[in-house]
Amino acid sequence: MPAVMRAAYIEATGPAESVIAGELPMPAFGPTDALVAVETVAVNQVDTYVRSGRWPTLLPFPFAVGRDLVGTVVEGDAAGRFEPGDRVWSNSLGIDGRQGPTAEYTVVPVDRLYRLPVRCDPADAVASLHPAATAFLGLNRRARLRSGETLLVGGGAGSVGRCVIQFAAAAGVRVIATSAADDRETCRQLGADVALDYHDPGLADNVMAAAPDGVDLYWDTSGHVALVAVASLVRPGGRILVTAGKDAQPPTPLWPLYTRDLSVIGFVISRATAAELADAADAVNTHLADRGFGIAVADVLPLEQTAQAHKRVESGQRGRIVIRVAERT
Repeated sequence: MPAVMRAAYIEATGPAESVIAGELPMPAFGPTDALVAVETVAVNQVDTYVRSGRWPTLLPFPFAVGRDLVGTVVEGDAAGRFEPGDRVWSNSLGIDGRQGPTAEYTVVPVDRLYRLPVRCDPADAVASLHPAATAFLGLNRRARLRSGETLLVGGGAGSVGRCVIQFAAAAGVRVIATSAADDRETCRQLGADVALDYHDPGLADNVMAAAPDGVDLYWDTSGHVALVAVASLVRPGGRILVTAGKDAQPPTPLWPLYTRDLSVIGFVISRATAAELADAADAVNTHLADRGFGIAVADVLPLEQTAQAHKRVESGQRGRIVIRVAERT
């Protein structure tokens, strides 16, 4: 094994320009870890929060950025759960003291490592990991959506929204999706029963026409949820799932929420347990092996352009950006 490896890392939290493309020592690993040769890494919005310090978490400096990876096991764990040559993925590195994966090699605790289904493209797969696991856990662990209920998902054509539609539809949930007008057909193809234009001034009336008693769950994946505005769309006793929205919000009157007996549920995948992530991984792998999630990949960049990738994500890049660290041999 080499003594050093290529990596994209930071020495302190800061702007995208603080990401360095250089060399780091090869990582040490223990008996419950696997050493993985990294092929691809996704660049998530949350990666920019960690890098900038906006999301406070324990970081071992120098810190290789990122969270999600697809790669190949080089050295397996002592218990033999993973062996050299296994194609694998992980989506919970780069937080709580764990190094990120934007490097030629990374160490993954085996309880956070999952086998990659055969014939999966590594760029398409890694782009799906964060949004798909977020969708599964949000629906099934936090909102506890059940077959026969009605879901209103905002941002249905986005990365998380696409996965939400597919998981919900497969579970027997009636899905109403909002998106740009040009994306409505995509939402329908993904499994939405009703697809509405979120720019339509009559959107609220259209939702109520589709669900006269109100929806059971409202989940705006775009981060533009206005609680008072959507409260009337949710049936009494229903739920609102909040997973995005970093911008300041105006004061929210509580009257429309408590008089309708609504639950506002916060959810972030960064707080999911290893057991919850493993449950999500099973569902994600089943879908990846079947047909994938159809997540749009805007660009695939080399490791040396990781800083530029972070800038593009922070600027509102549409579609996912993937870092290709190495080609599979």
